[in-house]
Amino acid sequence: MKLFQYTITDEVGIHARPAGLLVKEAKSYDSVIKVTKDGKSAEARKLMALMGLGVKKGDTVTVSVEGGDEEAVAAKMEEFFKNNL
Repeated sequence: MKLFQYTITDEVGIHARPAGLLVKEAKSYDSVIKVTKDGKSAEARKLMALMGLGVKKGDTVTVSVEGGDEEAVAAKMEEFFKNNL
């Protein structure tokens, strides 16, 4: 399992548009990607679960990637977060 932390910089956090982009990105990989905030986790392929975390600007989330291609996927997801969230 690969983990990284990221502090959200998007003005409104993980709302509908970036959550939708994140779901689309996560679905393109075989690995399971989870986002955790304050002890609550959501699989990155589930839009409503992600939005239910209530992630706002300035919140730090932990992203975990588990699967056969986790090394590559973790690097791609970290880049995705930097570019979109």
